Amino acid sequence: MLDADVAIIGAGAAGLSLAHRLSSGAAGRRTPSVVLLTAPPGPLRPPRRTWCYWEAGAGAYDRALTASWQRLRVRGREGSWTDSRIAPLRYKMLCSDDFEELVHHDLAAGGSVRGIEAVVDSVEGLPGGGAQVRASTPAGVPLGVRARWVFDSRPLGALPAARTTLLQHFHGWFVRTDRPVFDRDVVDLMDFRTPQPDRGLSFGYVLPTGRHTALVEYTEFSAAPLTVSGYEAALRHYTGEVLGLGAFEVTARETGVIPMTDGSFARQTGQAVFRIGAAGGATRPSTGYTFAAVQRQTRAIAAALRSGRRPAPPPAHSARSRAMDAVLLRALATGRVDGADFFSHLFASVPAERLLRFLDGRTRLHEDLAVGLRTPVLPMLRTAAELPWLPRRPPADT
Repeated sequence: MLDADVAIIGAGAAGLSLAHRLSSGAAGRRTPSVVLLTAPPGPLRPPRRTWCYWEAGAGAYDRALTASWQRLRVRGREGSWTDSRIAPLRYKMLCSDDFEELVHHDLAAGGSVRGIEAVVDSVEGLPGGGAQVRASTPAGVPLGVRARWVFDSRPLGALPAARTTLLQHFHGWFVRTDRPVFDRDVVDLMDFRTPQPDRGLSFGYVLPTGRHTALVEYTEFSAAPLTVSGYEAALRHYTGEVLGLGAFEVTARETGVIPMTDGSFARQTGQAVFRIGAAGGATRPSTGYTFAAVQRQTRAIAAALRSGRRPAPPPAHSARSRAMDAVLLRALATGRVDGADFFSHLFASVPAERLLRFLDGRTRLHEDLAVGLRTPVLPMLRTAAELPWLPRRPPADT
């Protein structure tokens, strides 16, 4: 049986971010002992992925960034575009492999985090306080960890009941073109020159890392994912007919499904057991962005632990942000608003830096109201009026 102050289950963005923060001791305070339980290679370990987020100035993971930009472009379905500068913010691209390498390097230097490969079987509260994690190593050897606090970042087995659940699902190609076709200074954040679903929206997403290289993704907000052949066909159309890339090589692929739901995520499952990351509600329902909220959440947990307070994860997004997201999700799901026109108009009429702060939940009430007036007011008000009367159902029934 291992004993530690903190046990962290899962080594994705949330688990590694929390371990990284706890490995750096504050002046005059003891660094807590941490056991980080990582799933062995296989289906329980998250696949390679790319995270994007925005922040002002230097950040904790800048050493591992693939690229960053201060210009974003949104293209309407007819080809018109809004090209925005977002200073003092930077839009940052971080690949999970590079993030993991940076964090593991720092953890090895710190010495307070012990990493163990194991499959977690159960987490149980202890009568005297704390919790016990029961796991097994890849060789099948039972392993137990007792900790004062347990933070679980494993994906949920089922989403919470909700009034609306959409999926943000995407498939991307890392491409290398024969010709220098990309503008490495600007991200195509949303390119709506893609066939639009009846409800929801679709768009292309281009993250250029050089004149010849980029991550090009096809993304939908809709009720169900496509087949692999469906994504590949959509990307062939987008790269060939829309972008006109010419000859290129696909050097890698990534795919994913992000729930966009107004369901309530439980951040506590026991007296000393908490959920963090996407499992703890860190994903912004209206956009699918998660990484920045994970950083806020883990920063608050680490500060509480160092000050001797109970380290319950705070809500990743404010009640006002979640309420606005619930309205937008319902309006998209019912088809009351046209998703492509909605986002195109927002980026054309609201300064991009303010809009990114709004999407990150960092605007004040008067700024939120100003953004709201740039949306289709009557459909949004109708949707807001009906939400309190809608039942929350399991996602399969929404």
